[in-house]
Amino acid sequence: MNQRQTSKKHPVIARASADPQASYPWEDDDDYDDRWPPPVGNSAIRYQGYPVITAGNPPVVYGGNRKYTLHKAPPVTQQQSRQTTQQPQVQQPRPKRHAHPLLYLGLGMLGMLALWTIGTMVVNWWSLTQDDIHYGRPRTFQTDMVVGHSDSVDHPSHFIAINYNHHVQVIEFPGGDSRKAKIYLVSTLIGAQDLAVVTLSFKDVNGDGSWT
Repeated sequence: MNQRQTSKKHPVIARASADPQASYPWEDDDDYDDRWPPPVGNSAIRYQGYPVITAGNPPVVYGGNRKYTLHKAPPVTQQQSRQTTQQPQVQQPRPKRHAHPLLYLGLGMLGMLALWTIGTMVVNWWSLTQDDIHYGRPRTFQTDMVVGHSDSVDHPSHFIAINYNHHVQVIEFPGGDSRKAKIYLVSTLIGAQDLAVVTLSFKDVNGDGSWT
């Protein structure tokens, strides 16, 4: 235990690392009245102990009724060696899952169904557009024909076939004279056939020169 005194009245506790052979200028100064170390309040705890070093064990400091063990920090090289020894974990690739052949078959059938549906819609749209261009709405068909009803080659009769609200009607203008117009109610269509096209054809079934 190394201990030095600055005067007879004021003992000084030297550090454990201080050189016991060294001399200090205030050792023999009798006129130095200040106290060293300065007084400590009553609420503070003084530790009068010194590190006790035992062979193979860390130093121990005793202060009052308490015991403090001084542990050395691990060297940096040891921490680095631990970090270098830790190898990163390599994740193994997961095995690839192969789909069932029926899945591809079902997808192919769905694709064909979708193509067939789209193709049908396109064909219906094209047919409806062509009918709108040629026959209009309501569907109307017109033609001229000599049928022997006050008509001639120079003045044929004019016929109009119309699908008006599911009712098929034929209007005849004999010899092209609208004052003698005749309306024939031919048929009534059932269902959603308000856009059905109605056309006329003429045939001499008796061979007498009259056309129906």
